[in-house]
Amino acid sequence: MSKSGTMPNGSSREVSTSADDLIALGNRHVTKGLSRLTEGILAKGQGSYVQYEDGKKFLDFSSGIGVTSLGHCHPKVSQAAAKQCLTVVHAQCSIAFHRPYLELVERLLPVMPHPSLDSFFFWNSGSEAVEAAIKLARVATGKQNIIAMQGSFHGRTYGAMAVTNSKTIYSEGVLPLMPGVFSIPYPYWHQYGLPPSTPSSTLVAQSLYQLELLLAQKSAPCDTAAIIVEPLLGEGGYVQAPPEFLQGLRTICDKYSILLIVDEVQSGFARTGKYFNIEYSGVRPDIMVIAKGLANGFPLSGVVSRKELTDKLKSGCMGGTYAGNAVSCAAAVAVADAFKEEKILANVQARSKELFARLETLRADPAVAPYILDVRGTGLMASVEFTSPSGPGADFDPLTKKDSPKNFASRVSKECLARGMIILTTSAYEVVRFIPPLNITAEDLKKGVDIFSEAVKQVVREG
Repeated sequence: MSKSGTMPNGSSREVSTSADDLIALGNRHVTKGLSRLTEGILAKGQGSYVQYEDGKKFLDFSSGIGVTSLGHCHPKVSQAAAKQCLTVVHAQCSIAFHRPYLELVERLLPVMPHPSLDSFFFWNSGSEAVEAAIKLARVATGKQNIIAMQGSFHGRTYGAMAVTNSKTIYSEGVLPLMPGVFSIPYPYWHQYGLPPSTPSSTLVAQSLYQLELLLAQKSAPCDTAAIIVEPLLGEGGYVQAPPEFLQGLRTICDKYSILLIVDEVQSGFARTGKYFNIEYSGVRPDIMVIAKGLANGFPLSGVVSRKELTDKLKSGCMGGTYAGNAVSCAAAVAVADAFKEEKILANVQARSKELFARLETLRADPAVAPYILDVRGTGLMASVEFTSPSGPGADFDPLTKKDSPKNFASRVSKECLARGMIILTTSAYEVVRFIPPLNITAEDLKKGVDIFSEAVKQVVREG
């Protein structure tokens, strides 16, 4: 069904009201640069489930790519945002303070992974926060170069894109990117062409050696402003960095007066069983980037550092029209309160044990065991890596399995969708990632893993 409307240029057209008409309009007029897992219209979200306009309901193990950590439309968060909408929506950060901004700082100070992290700037997206972190590092040190990790993902804007190394799709055709960026391998066995059983000590030693070599050959310490790292590699395959690696980075940064930027956009806010993943290593970030689970779906990100560094910034050099939006900040305050009141960390820890136990049971199944390379992650940020006949460097990769099903991960994702669950792939390898809501029930977790297991077995049967 449709009704007539008037275009800005005075011409008339029919205004679409049916789902089919709107989908057709979207396919014509929404940029091709966006990809979509499904072609339907997502109409409603509640807790761990989403519903499309055609009535189909899905268990959501994507959480909007790690964003709706308290589930869709959490009552406390939605009510806080609605209430703020009736007070002030846009209190621009360069004009005045607003109460939700300051209340959010108040909530976050006690949960920072180190007491030195006491200076906050809120923005809209993870990419913008990474840009601000790089800017801060360069200004504070008077140095330019940035060292990133192979397999990393930090965003699609130019500075963030320059330190992103997970896939070429993000920067293909738009070079040159921001100069002064170098990278080293992450302590991930597949990046070294080694088996999953490789001791973490070997991987850590190799990565730290490559870092020292880079500092000797390509980017002198006197030119290096910062090292940026995800403590749990996200788009690169959901790989947990060993504590010794992060501790090694801290030691090298201290040795050469280099700042350590820790990107907790995806791994932060209880996703991995602690408020921030960096806590597992005891490492102190100089700058920390946050987003995603911060506001449970409302656009908000942040850069946190110590005041002695941020005091080096000139007033006005940071900002943004919508930075630290009042509605988003109000939602984030409600998220912080809900985390405490609903004992979210305890639920993550309990559900994580169940998740990994069930995935290990699947890996032990003789029918699928030959096709599962790894089960890994921390908390409720987990992944399964499958074999491939044609992955990156297949001719030189000792883990290439010629009789493995092609496109294993995307086929598993598609099979899960057909069975009523949304789950995503990640990385240049064949990896499926688990990022369910942090307050997911034991029943829904079991249901999701059962669907995933059935999907994996189906792909193995089809070959």
